[in-house]
Amino acid sequence: MRYVVGGPRGGNVHLRLAQYERALDDGRALTLAKTIVAAKIHSGERLVRRWARDADEPDRFRLNRRGDRLRRRLERVDSARSLDHLRGIEGDAARSYFQAVEIQTAATPLPFVGRNRRPPRDPVNALLGFAYGLATAELTGAADAVGLDHQIGFLHRPRSGRPSLSLDLLEELRPVVDRLVIRMVTRREIGPEHFTRTPGGAVYLSDDGRRHFLGRWEAAKVDRLAHPFLDREVDRWALPMVQATLLARHLRGDLTHYPPYVIGA
Repeated sequence: MRYVVGGPRGGNVHLRLAQYERALDDGRALTLAKTIVAAKIHSGERLVRRWARDADEPDRFRLNRRGDRLRRRLERVDSARSLDHLRGIEGDAARSYFQAVEIQTAATPLPFVGRNRRPPRDPVNALLGFAYGLATAELTGAADAVGLDHQIGFLHRPRSGRPSLSLDLLEELRPVVDRLVIRMVTRREIGPEHFTRTPGGAVYLSDDGRRHFLGRWEAAKVDRLAHPFLDREVDRWALPMVQATLLARHLRGDLTHYPPYVIGA
């Protein structure tokens, strides 16, 4: 099935004008950004609750506490008065979420010790950064395919050379990416031998590690994911195009609200 927005080529001009107008309207941009952040936090909470169900005490209790914190942050999203306020709520949620990742990976050969990047300082951060880059590239291609400008975002404001819209859509898909990464780590499908460390302390996937992870990434694209708005399952490979299409339909006025992706409970 093709998840593309139909219409003549000239329709892309009207779509991009609508996108630019929304991005320049602080109030309407904030509304859309709230939708994206709420979806990310909601998915993060669901993922943490799933980990808690499979955990033994005391980790189950600790994970559920982080889930409770995510729920409280989710309840605050609608009250955000500005993008900066919203980013503050999202940042608080991210800290609780990554504390749950730390708990989930503690007993593995690749324990996570907090989010860091540029450069990553441990294997899990190296994996997350690499996987987020892959997902961003997929989202950029999807945005371009439906006629959106991948540089004009709503949560991530436009900046020269930054794929701001792709990064917006990535927020919804981060828990999908994280689920794959953490599953590989906890099942020991990837280990210390797949990474290399630089003299400055940065950690990256080795050539063999990249090939290994890319094989798992490609294999996971055929996973079937329940989509709450479509009320059916979609292939993981199609999810970037689905969300870009839904956003385009919203900006065109076909959908009153943008329906973000939230992982199943």
